[in-house]
Amino acid sequence: MQLAGKRITVTGGAGFLGGAVVERLRRLGAEVSVPLIEEYDLTRLDEIRRMYETARPELVVHLAAVVGGIGANRKNPGRFFYDNLMMGVQLLHEGYLRGIEKLVAVATICAYPKHCPVPFSEEELWNGYPEETNAPYGLAKKMLLVQSQAYRQQYGFSSVVLFPVNLYGPGDNFDLESSHVIPAMIRKLVSARERGEAEVVLWGDGSPTREFLYVDDAAEGIVLATERYDSSEAVNLGNGREIRIRDLARAIQELSGFSGRIVWDTSKPNGQPRRCLDVTRARERFGFVAHTPFEEGLRRTYEWYLGNRAEADRER
Repeated sequence: MQLAGKRITVTGGAGFLGGAVVERLRRLGAEVSVPLIEEYDLTRLDEIRRMYETARPELVVHLAAVVGGIGANRKNPGRFFYDNLMMGVQLLHEGYLRGIEKLVAVATICAYPKHCPVPFSEEELWNGYPEETNAPYGLAKKMLLVQSQAYRQQYGFSSVVLFPVNLYGPGDNFDLESSHVIPAMIRKLVSARERGEAEVVLWGDGSPTREFLYVDDAAEGIVLATERYDSSEAVNLGNGREIRIRDLARAIQELSGFSGRIVWDTSKPNGQPRRCLDVTRARERFGFVAHTPFEEGLRRTYEWYLGNRAEADRER
C-alpha cells in the first residue's frame, strides 16, 4: 500500500509514540489527522462517529491508550480495562461500517501470559493469564486481536494488531505517578544526585528482565506494517534483547552520576518475571528490524530529560 496522499487518522497522535508515527507518515506524503483528547472522548461512540465524519480517513492507526507503570495499573484496573476496551472495539467496528481500507492497532506486551517461554512467540499469546498487576489493561488490548480476526473472517475487513515491548526515548512520560521504568529511574536518580541523597529506593528486587524498543524504531515498525502487512495474525515489535532491571538501574546510575546506594523495596511487586520477544515474524512479514543500540537510545533519553526538565517534570 502506497501511503502518499492517503488520509490517515492517528489516534494518540499527539502522544509519545504517536508523534513519531505522525512525523514518519507525513514524510511519506500522507495527509494525517490527529483527534486530540481535548476534542474527542474516544471511549464514547458518538465521539468516535464525529471523528470519522470530520476526518474521513481512508486508514486509521490506533495508538490511543490509557497506560502507566505497575503503580498506575494497580491503582486504576477498572479504568484501564474499560477505556482501552471501549476505544478499540468501537474504533474498529465503526471503521468496518464506514468501509475504511485498513486499521492498524497497537496492543501491548502486557497481553502475554505471566509465565511465558522466552523469547515470547506470538503463538504463546493464549497459553496463560497475564501478570496480575497489568492483566486488565493487557486483556483489553488483546481483544483487538480477537476482533481483528473475527471481522476479517466474517466481513473481510483489513486490520492489523501489533504487540510492542516497553518503549522508551526522548519525549517519554516522566511523571512518577504514571511513568514506566526507564523515565521513572532517570528522574529519581537525577533528583537524588541534585539533592545529595544517600540512597534511592526502587520497586521490587531488581531480578526481572525487560526488553526495550526505542520510540523511533517502534514508529518505523508501525509504518512498515501499515504499508506492507495485511493479516490478522499477531506480530511482535521489539529488538529481541533483554536486560535485568538491576543492570538497567546501574546503567542509569552511571549516566546520572548518582553516587549513593540503590535500595530495592521487595514489598513492592516485580511485575512479570521476564520479557523478551521473538521478533522473527516482523522481520519476515514486513521487513522490520530495530536498529538503535540500547546504550545509545538510553543516552539520548537521558540527555533529552536534562534539556527539558520543566516540561518533563510537569504532572500529567
